[in-house]
Amino acid sequence: MSPKVAIPLIILLAILAGVFVHPVGGFYPDFFKKPFRLGLDLLGGTHLVYQADLSGVEESEKDSYMNGLKDVVERRVNYFGVSEPSITVNHSGENWRLNVELAGVKDINQAIKLIGQTPFLEFKEQRSEEEVKKILDSFEGKEPDLSQIDPYFVSSGLSGRYIEKASLAFDPQTSRPEVLLEFDSEGKELFAQITKKNVGKQLAIYLDGLPISAPVVQQEILDGSAQITGKFSIDEAKTLVERLNSGALPVPIELISQQSVGATLGQVSLEKSLTAGIIGFILVVIFMIVWYRMAGIMAVIALIIYTIISLSIFKLIPVTLTLAGITGFILSIGMAVDANVLIFERVKEELRSGKSFGLSLREGFTRAWTSIRDSNVSSLITAFVLYIFGSSLVRGFALTLIIGILVSMFSAITLTRTFLRAFEGTRLEKIKFLWRQ
Repeated sequence: MSPKVAIPLIILLAILAGVFVHPVGGFYPDFFKKPFRLGLDLLGGTHLVYQADLSGVEESEKDSYMNGLKDVVERRVNYFGVSEPSITVNHSGENWRLNVELAGVKDINQAIKLIGQTPFLEFKEQRSEEEVKKILDSFEGKEPDLSQIDPYFVSSGLSGRYIEKASLAFDPQTSRPEVLLEFDSEGKELFAQITKKNVGKQLAIYLDGLPISAPVVQQEILDGSAQITGKFSIDEAKTLVERLNSGALPVPIELISQQSVGATLGQVSLEKSLTAGIIGFILVVIFMIVWYRMAGIMAVIALIIYTIISLSIFKLIPVTLTLAGITGFILSIGMAVDANVLIFERVKEELRSGKSFGLSLREGFTRAWTSIRDSNVSSLITAFVLYIFGSSLVRGFALTLIIGILVSMFSAITLTRTFLRAFEGTRLEKIKFLWRQ
């Protein structure tokens, strides 16, 4: 693509990304107005660490149970009012821990109490139409308290403690995923009684007071096993299995660490981080322009676009920005500049050998690419390892670094190259001072 076409498209992309990062005025859709997600150390809040007791769970099933526990805790925290919690599972040897970061939370004691409750799973029978109508009429336009009464379903007495195991299977004819349930001896008799009187009706499954499935009973089930079928995706079926297992065999958890961060301290940290980033960026700009002149100016423009695109990606995903995450982003800026330095030095060597400006650009970018590729790939491998095995703060650093490296490669190879190609065939390409030959 020629620079005359590519440069306007790049500028348009930068403008759209810039508006998304920092919308000005009130005429944009709500999508553009979404805020950055700030982490615990910037917004303030609390960090809780729970130790899970998996002594009664088989080794092959521990991951599933911890994911189910994570899902339950996450839904409880959301119900508490923390819309963007960070909940991660850490495993080291025999220790399984759940890290819960509640950014902006105020009532810490209530959150601890809410998280610490044992997940509760129960089966509810469908009420008759007459009973539903009677309950709805009793509200008389008032807002019903659904935590006290469910107008559509009533408890059957069958709870998660009667389930031995939930597992994922696939229908042999349709290959659709389905969920299989196995009850213990006591649950087998109770489930048989419930299914016998509810054939053709829904039997709802509730976890922590919220419905997670409402299958229709097709026939009386006497063998203590059942299957839940529907239009599940594989991920949805796996999630349902994890939730059922979490409710059927609750994993005891113990709070072993609690750390609070004040909002004022977080704001000060954010301001200092941004100040450090701006100062570092300005110093890089000065160096690039003084040392590489016109090529440096083009690199700075590409670097500004790189910064805007990276921030828009952080906001779009969204990435939880912590101090460690901001550090990863600032580090990626340095790597983006490093790629430009390699390219410009190669281009200067080609120009000094007497080659034309256009040929020097092509040769310089081609020869610099292998070094840029190898260094960035090695950094990406390290960042991926940190993201997979690191704690929440380390993962935040690794994620912003990964995104920054990928965008920096695009910036150095595509943006800077396109801007420099715009000078090919012009009078400016012959002025040696501009290219520091």
